[in-house]
Amino acid sequence: MPTTPDRPGDSDDPYAVAEAAAVARETVPVDVRRPTEGIDRPTESIDRPTGAIEVDDVDAAEAKEQRTVLVDEKVLADRETVKLPTQRRPPQRPQRRAPLPIAAAFATLWAALLSYLPVAVVIGLARTLEGSGGLLGAAHAGLAGWLLGHGVPIGTSIGSLGLAPLLLSMLIAWRLNRAGLHVTRAVGARRTGSTARAVSVAFAIALGYSLLGSVCALLVDGRGTEVTPARAALNFFVIGGLGSLVGSLRGTDALSVWARRLPAALRHGLRTGVVAALLVVAAGAAVTGLSVAIGGGQAADMISAYRTGVAGQAGITLVSLAYGVNGVIWAAAYLLGPGFALGTGSVIRLTEVTVGPLPTLPLLAGLPNGPMGATGALLLALPVLAGLAAGWLLMLRLTREARADDEKGAPAWPLVIGGGLLAGPVAGLVLGLLAHVSGGSLGDGRLATIGPDPWTVGLVATAVLGVSVALGAAGTKLFAKA
Repeated sequence: MPTTPDRPGDSDDPYAVAEAAAVARETVPVDVRRPTEGIDRPTESIDRPTGAIEVDDVDAAEAKEQRTVLVDEKVLADRETVKLPTQRRPPQRPQRRAPLPIAAAFATLWAALLSYLPVAVVIGLARTLEGSGGLLGAAHAGLAGWLLGHGVPIGTSIGSLGLAPLLLSMLIAWRLNRAGLHVTRAVGARRTGSTARAVSVAFAIALGYSLLGSVCALLVDGRGTEVTPARAALNFFVIGGLGSLVGSLRGTDALSVWARRLPAALRHGLRTGVVAALLVVAAGAAVTGLSVAIGGGQAADMISAYRTGVAGQAGITLVSLAYGVNGVIWAAAYLLGPGFALGTGSVIRLTEVTVGPLPTLPLLAGLPNGPMGATGALLLALPVLAGLAAGWLLMLRLTREARADDEKGAPAWPLVIGGGLLAGPVAGLVLGLLAHVSGGSLGDGRLATIGPDPWTVGLVATAVLGVSVALGAAGTKLFAKA
């Protein structure tokens, strides 16, 4: 039925009433379900001629539609190019290099100061605690001890003091080594491989160090402490040159250059000989520490025997520590067989102990009371074991180098035996030099001769370590094959 839309809001507006009347529609229900009937439509087949399409025709048609452009260098040259701005780099300034004399002088003074200050501070502190302080006196005594660390004999009322404390000497050598390395960097010779530049750096440092030593000798020389300036200059030149040469050779990499030029057997013999000597020294250090620990009660009694208070006892302990490195080298000579002397006519070795009255130092508390007997035979085996260990290390190094070239490679027998035998003289030379610098004198009396005989130590070390290193390397090679 027809429906009339409501007036919008019962409005009397004629336009609104007319609009509502215009949209009024009559609604009729529609049945959605409609019957469907099939429609028959005639179909006819259409015959169309078919044929193959030639590919050439298609390519030809496509080729007609494509446009080709020939690009040559002339066309590319006619194109406009734009240069993009790049970031400007600051110009490289030439590396500034310090002049060799200035760099050597500064490094020499710095090395000398760092090795002198500990001695002056310890002596000054001890003098202050004893009540005999004074800055000038402490500086003078410290300078005398510093000269003694360089092996310069000091004349005193009891005679000449020439026994250098090797712990201080090691500090001096280390600072000179660093000085040579720093000067090499300062003059621009780092990693150049130049032996000449390394030698020039060492010579400059040695020259300045020699001049410094002679000046210090003049300052120390006087009543109660007599020093020869010429002897001081010579010692300072040798020590300064050798110490700084090691650092300069490291800085320029000249050591690597020389190592590559040397024959393989000689190169490995040098290295293994130094290793064997250090192992023997390590065995001496172990024996020294053990003997002092066993005689700890006697060492304590020695320290308490000094009626000098805490300061004096601390000074005695520091003196024993300063000469501890000397005791280690003496112990190494003791293990090798020759032994050492603690005074004229005395001898301390595994088979004989003959000593007289000794100074009461804690370091001497570990001295043997007599021949070791069967225990001495076991101690004699320590240098042999050190040589065998050095030979084993030699074989490991040779095997690693051989396998770097060939995975299944093995070092040749001449190289193994040759390197082991050459290690003996090198170890003997090192231990002989150490025995020489560890000895000296403590006055003109009975203690004028202290330390081992360097020639005997060197010869025995050459024979023992040469054979043991070769046997260790050969045994390692044989067991590796098995």
